Amino acid sequence: MIAVTGLGVWFTRLAGRGARGGTALVLGMLGTVVGVGVAGAHLEAGLGAFAVAAVIVLVTGIILLIWGAIMLVRAMPGWWRLLAIPVALALLWFVLFPLAGAVFATNRPPGTVGTATPASYGLVYRNVAFRTADGVLLSAWYIPPRNGAAVLLLPGAGSTRAAVLGQGAVLARHGYGALLLDGRGHGRSGGHPMDFGWWGGRDIAAAVSFLDRQPAIGPGKIALLGESMGGEQAIAAMGTDPRISAVVGEGVTGQQLADHGWMMHGITGILDTGMEWVQYTAAGLISGAPRPMSIADAIHAAAPRPVLIIGGGAVTSEPIAARWFRAASPATVHIWVVPHAGHTAGLAAAPQAWAAHVLSFLNTALLPGTPASPGTGS
Repeated sequence: MIAVTGLGVWFTRLAGRGARGGTALVLGMLGTVVGVGVAGAHLEAGLGAFAVAAVIVLVTGIILLIWGAIMLVRAMPGWWRLLAIPVALALLWFVLFPLAGAVFATNRPPGTVGTATPASYGLVYRNVAFRTADGVLLSAWYIPPRNGAAVLLLPGAGSTRAAVLGQGAVLARHGYGALLLDGRGHGRSGGHPMDFGWWGGRDIAAAVSFLDRQPAIGPGKIALLGESMGGEQAIAAMGTDPRISAVVGEGVTGQQLADHGWMMHGITGILDTGMEWVQYTAAGLISGAPRPMSIADAIHAAAPRPVLIIGGGAVTSEPIAARWFRAASPATVHIWVVPHAGHTAGLAAAPQAWAAHVLSFLNTALLPGTPASPGTGS
């Protein structure tokens, strides 16, 4: 970035006002995008060297952006200057915002797993690792089952396996095996992150293969439970992997443009569609991740295997998205909206009801004839 800026400064010394402004504007946009995306991602982990460097790039980018815009406006003749405002708004909405989002999603630090483990809940477990088909080493906690069935638990964007430890404990206490996974680029797993969830198919396939090899797990007794991005990954993977018998997805709203047919239409919808197209396209190019099957297509392809979508009652978009996804296969998609719950906060907001709904769903799908225990909490 510094080398590019230096080259730009050298060029602007030889060019006219318009060329200087245009060069500064392009460099400023590049610096702002990289700075916002990288600094925003890494400042969450503290003010480290990488975050400081990103902040410096961001400040430099903003200065160049403002200076370049002023130079370009001054170089414009007469009434052409009136175009500056709509052009600036278009650049913000269709370039800066989506590209910064793409950089952010592909540059998240891995995050820490922390000190809590399944043993903190009195559960016996072991640390396990396995490789994906493309060679990435994934890390997880494995709790063996007592009822012959197991659930792969997937955390949300920017989170590690620790984020689904409470959910895993509920399942394990009722006899289910649990595999709590760090997705690639997160926690103790290798690889690079892509926080729109597009690597989910490969990571989940490797995790399901691990469960499939465990002698304590019977055939057709594997389900997935994912939070936010993890839920979206789980549903998408179910559409292509027949080994997955059921999925619970909480806080599911979509991981690509094809999943967002539930969003507002009209001019707002057009603007959002344009921005998202740039964001998802850029993130795919930066990460090299394969675009997954859309959630609606995956639900349709997976039928008659069931899906439970849990939405937060305090999050307006989640019940709307859930109903839109259910239209793909009304007979196999079940919806539970947790009253007053925030995003992926169902267990925290209503522990007994969460356990009852999830266990009843999993028992029906994996262990027919086994009732849930409605009064059990986390």
